[in-house]
Amino acid sequence: MKQLKLDGLIAATTTPFAEDRSLRLDDIAPMVDQLIASGVRGLYVCGSTGEGMSLRADERKLVAEAAISASAGRVPVIVQVGHNSLAEARKLAQHAEEAGADAVSATCPSYFKIGDVETLVQSMGDIASAAPGTPFYYYHIPALTGSSIDITEFMRRGGDRIATLAGLKYTNTLLHEFQSCTRVDPERFDVVWGCDEMLLGALATGAKAAIGSTYNVAAPLYLQVMSAFESSDHASARELQFRSVEMVEVMKRFPFHAALKAMMQMLGMPGGPCRLPIENLDVDAIDGLRQQLDEIGFFQWCGHEIN
Repeated sequence: MKQLKLDGLIAATTTPFAEDRSLRLDDIAPMVDQLIASGVRGLYVCGSTGEGMSLRADERKLVAEAAISASAGRVPVIVQVGHNSLAEARKLAQHAEEAGADAVSATCPSYFKIGDVETLVQSMGDIASAAPGTPFYYYHIPALTGSSIDITEFMRRGGDRIATLAGLKYTNTLLHEFQSCTRVDPERFDVVWGCDEMLLGALATGAKAAIGSTYNVAAPLYLQVMSAFESSDHASARELQFRSVEMVEVMKRFPFHAALKAMMQMLGMPGGPCRLPIENLDVDAIDGLRQQLDEIGFFQWCGHEIN
């Protein structure tokens, strides 16, 4: 099996769409180039930020291939393959491995909720077995999947029964639970933080890597947070992290995904609209978003050239 240890910031990438909501695959390469230039050290493709659940299976394969090609080995690419159909998830996992993904990740099914650890181990093991040569990261995001199981126990049992289980994308706000996960088998497992506005707290509890949506637009800010923390300049780290808090608060006043894509457009990364059922921003809303971002100084400290 491939060996992989994630570190630093991994951007949960968006999926570029044309105005008719068809894929714009040609926009992926320049987006990847700009993200890597901004300091991200990995790409997480077709996740929540990438509207993976709104894509057909064939579209997800095309997006994965385009991201892997655009990365050209410069940073690892993790492909999210979760699906309400485990059979479809297996096909996506197999394709990701064949396409050269550095890791496969999956949410659990979300229509029929998983309510116990044993079922989750069986389900994720079924998906992971379709990519036997590729590290597998479970994507824990209970706010969207509705599955609030004992995630630490999943790692213990999954470690015994899922040969490729390499870690966890932890998208929740329970720092004590996150810390428990990091202690299960630190030599084997990457436990990757997934709540951008709480990165500093995660660093304090042992995070070495983080996957997030706002790293698309403010990776240099978060790198400063990490640098200040590593230098024990905690006052600066707190002040820098608060900029992220303010940014996310602004974004949450709008449909979040649409706001993120609008911000990327402002920074020279065309992404187009979102697909239904996500609401898009009209011209007035985009102007309002830009004004509120300007009020918090976003364009001065985000670290990107402004379009």
